[in-house]
Amino acid sequence: MEPGPLSRPAEQGRCVSGSPSAGAACPASLPSTAGAEPGSRPAAVAAVLPAGGCGERMGVRTPKQFCRVLERPLISYTLQALERVCWIKDIVVAVTRENMEAMRNIIQRYGHKRISLAEAGATRHRSIFNGLKALAEDQPDCKLTKPEVVIIHDAVRPFVDEDILLRVVTAANEHGAAGAIRPLVSTVISPSADGCLDHSLDRAKHRASEMPQAFLFDVIYEAYQQCSDYDLEFGTECLQLALKYCHTKAKLLEGSPDLWKVTYKQDLYAAESMIKEKISQEICVIENTKDEESVGYLLKEVLRNELNFVNITSTPLEHTGGNIQNFLIAQCYSFICVNVVSSNFQETQKFLGTLEESSLPLLYPVVVVLVYFLDLTLVPLTQEMENLMWIRELAKEVKKRNVLLSGLLINYSQDEQKLQESLRQGASIIGALVKERSSALAGQLLVA
Repeated sequence: MEPGPLSRPAEQGRCVSGSPSAGAACPASLPSTAGAEPGSRPAAVAAVLPAGGCGERMGVRTPKQFCRVLERPLISYTLQALERVCWIKDIVVAVTRENMEAMRNIIQRYGHKRISLAEAGATRHRSIFNGLKALAEDQPDCKLTKPEVVIIHDAVRPFVDEDILLRVVTAANEHGAAGAIRPLVSTVISPSADGCLDHSLDRAKHRASEMPQAFLFDVIYEAYQQCSDYDLEFGTECLQLALKYCHTKAKLLEGSPDLWKVTYKQDLYAAESMIKEKISQEICVIENTKDEESVGYLLKEVLRNELNFVNITSTPLEHTGGNIQNFLIAQCYSFICVNVVSSNFQETQKFLGTLEESSLPLLYPVVVVLVYFLDLTLVPLTQEMENLMWIRELAKEVKKRNVLLSGLLINYSQDEQKLQESLRQGASIIGALVKERSSALAGQLLVA
């Protein structure tokens, strides 16, 4: 039986490491929004991410928050999602002592900002408590400022967006606590001691508690200070602590289907698929002419028709140096260089160098396809393949920096029908390269 609440002073906790937040480009106050609830007001906002789990349910040695998705630790995607929200002033990650150095390396390698580290506890609630202590004014050696509102989120929920974060923070301002919920997918049942059905819950009347959640800092910090050892050891629901110890009833907000938690090994594959889908929605076609009768223009139009849900943009080859920065800022991760001739090796290297100097390949694999048109009735395929062998060597080098380079030969037939068929085949190959982002295909010379 659970013992009663034990009132006791907070355990000593401190901020282990952190990056100063004073240099943040955006103000830490909560922006006004048309969807804000009545009575909402600007608030200093911080976030706490418990990341001390060992991932037992995933069945792998590496804690799931450090498992790699597209060669990047899962927790890095979650941090990136929170960092995009400029009004979140500080992000505290509670990580175990043995993984502290690995977490620092992730922060440095992927350029994360506004991140501070706290030592995780033995349980989820103890880790969150330590994260809150890193933000509390009554703790020694803390360099962070106490926020008015704190977001609590899971390190393994990488698909959180600003809309739900703003909604829970706004609701927490109004009600003291708020959390995202989702409809139950399966019916919840309670078994008896002998393993038989005791009773089931009405699925229509219950909801699954999700993340993120948000609280007035003083409310949730007091709840953890008053929390019993039993709740710290076995509890999992922060909203329940606010209700039990501070009599604060949380506002429940319907969340999107993307709020799911990476728990099992198959979830890693699902997360990878979602990330690939997200970064494959735009393709930049770099062509050597704006002539609407050129094969480059024709390929671009076929790409638009074949890849219905992908935005196709273009820039002339001679202006690549200036325009490429616009695509980098827009975070385009797929580039198709059309009508490149064998002698354009230096131009290709220059373009790839610009990519590598940006942060794009650091965050996601960037696909670059060099497209060549040739009439196979005039130029032997084997001869042209030999002329393009430099692509393979170059691909080996840029692959080390997360750029996936491949070549595509498209038969430039004088027969209009055959040309259109080659263009459609080429578009299908490009679509597969962009969608799959397979490192195994880097350096390949493909033919349409």
